[in-house]
Amino acid sequence: MPLNDTIARVTTRIEERSKPLRDTYLDRMRRAAEEGPRRAHLSCGNQAHAYAAMSGDQDALATGKAPNIGIVTAFNDMLSAHQPYERYPDLIRETARAAGGTAQVAGGVPAMCDGVTQGQVGMELSLFSRDVIALAAGVALSHNVFDSALYLGVCDKIVPGLIIGAATFGYIPGIFLPAGPMPSGLPNDEKAKVRQQFATGEVGREALMKAEMASYHAPGTCTFYGTANTNQMLMEFMGLHLPGASFVNPNTPLRDALTVAGAKRALEITNLGNDYRPVSEILNAKAFVNGMVGLMATGGSTNLVLHLPAMARAAGIVLELEDFDDISNATPLMAKVYPNGLADVNHFHAAGGLQFMISELLDNGLLHEDVSTVMGDGLSHYRQEPRLSEGRATWVDGPRVTENDRILRPATEPFQATGGLKQLIGNVGHGMMKVSAVAPERHIIEAPARIFYDQESVKTAFRNGEFTSDTVVVVRFQGPSSNGMPELHGLTPTLAVLQDRGLKVALVTDGRMSGASGKVPAAIHIAPEASKGGPLARLKDGDILRVDAVNGKIDCLAEDFENRTAVTADLTDNGHGVGRELFAAFRENVGLSSNGAAVVV
Repeated sequence: MPLNDTIARVTTRIEERSKPLRDTYLDRMRRAAEEGPRRAHLSCGNQAHAYAAMSGDQDALATGKAPNIGIVTAFNDMLSAHQPYERYPDLIRETARAAGGTAQVAGGVPAMCDGVTQGQVGMELSLFSRDVIALAAGVALSHNVFDSALYLGVCDKIVPGLIIGAATFGYIPGIFLPAGPMPSGLPNDEKAKVRQQFATGEVGREALMKAEMASYHAPGTCTFYGTANTNQMLMEFMGLHLPGASFVNPNTPLRDALTVAGAKRALEITNLGNDYRPVSEILNAKAFVNGMVGLMATGGSTNLVLHLPAMARAAGIVLELEDFDDISNATPLMAKVYPNGLADVNHFHAAGGLQFMISELLDNGLLHEDVSTVMGDGLSHYRQEPRLSEGRATWVDGPRVTENDRILRPATEPFQATGGLKQLIGNVGHGMMKVSAVAPERHIIEAPARIFYDQESVKTAFRNGEFTSDTVVVVRFQGPSSNGMPELHGLTPTLAVLQDRGLKVALVTDGRMSGASGKVPAAIHIAPEASKGGPLARLKDGDILRVDAVNGKIDCLAEDFENRTAVTADLTDNGHGVGRELFAAFRENVGLSSNGAAVVV
């Protein structure tokens, strides 16, 4: 089928908009690649330092004839999703040796768990950790001794940060190796019910803790479809995973076989062989459009609206919010995975998962087939799924029929005709709303505003019984320059309770929600943010706000709104404690959230 007109138009628009930046980027990557293998340019002393700890691999490294893989790892055992990476370096080194190559851990990058820092001060470092990860990946690869790289990362800011680093070293081929989701535990809807019961005082902390521990219970990614699992989808749609690798559980024979296969493939695609596949050629406009289509078709995390523009700019591609909006309008929502449905990612994978979805989207002209991937030319490689054969990963044709149409549907019979992300523009600013889990009758909310300066104040007002009528809750001074743009996911149970009581409620904020924002309409990432004098800083209690996800509008209806003076806030307490002192330069130099809220790109 020919490419969908909207997908083609948006791709052309991105390519034209990006041309100066992309041309400069590609020229730099080509010149770096023409220099040949990195190690050839190091002195003998440089190389001796690099190989001193490599025991039996020293001779192979010193001759420079065998490819050397650099491993950039986000391993820690604070993150359940990253704990399985502890075993990966040994497995990769053994695989490389057996295939005639070598592998070294080039460096580690930080990886914080948003689940641990939700509602805590530490969350104010979360978004900025993406840029720190990019910087750390740059330091790791700066030793200049690697012919390809394997990137070990899964969760919220880790994959975007690693992509920024990988794109910056785009002349080096790279493959992303996932760890997979934990097995299913307490169903996500039951966990959410207990959270709401705790918010209303129906159950105590003991019941809440029991539910949380039953939900997050083992190594692997959290099983709801939040930012971490959206990242994994993205790497397949953009051709940087091995096909079908995203949602294979940790510490299983197939998971290990995929890690081995990834290490072998990393040796095959270097500049030393005949199938050179640098990251710079994979990360083009078509790949990013494919990623955005995947985001919409799966109902993925709103955090990727921040991350994709930053990731793209590192590869010389300029994305705008209008691109997300147009692609959402052209892409059918094919999946219902929590919080958009009751299923988790394990159920989604069993129903046919990404391979069924990619096949459907390709067959309906909604994805670019003509892309380069780590597996070869063409996205059709990702129609295939892995199988274990004599201990090794092999690939067979993936499913062409859904195994459960309550979870996964064909592109021609979707859950809804559009992808569920809406751009909002008006006199309040420029932001986004995820509507895939929001009931249609709540896509337009018009109600008086109630102004808050932090999420804890909203919870206090709720506990005091102050919400008795329809309300648009405005939480401002939550943008990146104010306090690092923490997620306000802790407000979801509170606002959901008000909605269940029959009130019309919405959230408007220059802060973030997450892939778990759920059924409450939330206008997020409003830019310019309040601390930059954005329109949010002119709102007052009682102003009538109209949040309209049908027409993509967000407006204050007060007649004097444009003539008001913006208020300011005392943000001095945001600059110290739990490491916030170290990020003053980030808060001062961060870009607009509509451009990715980035510091390093």
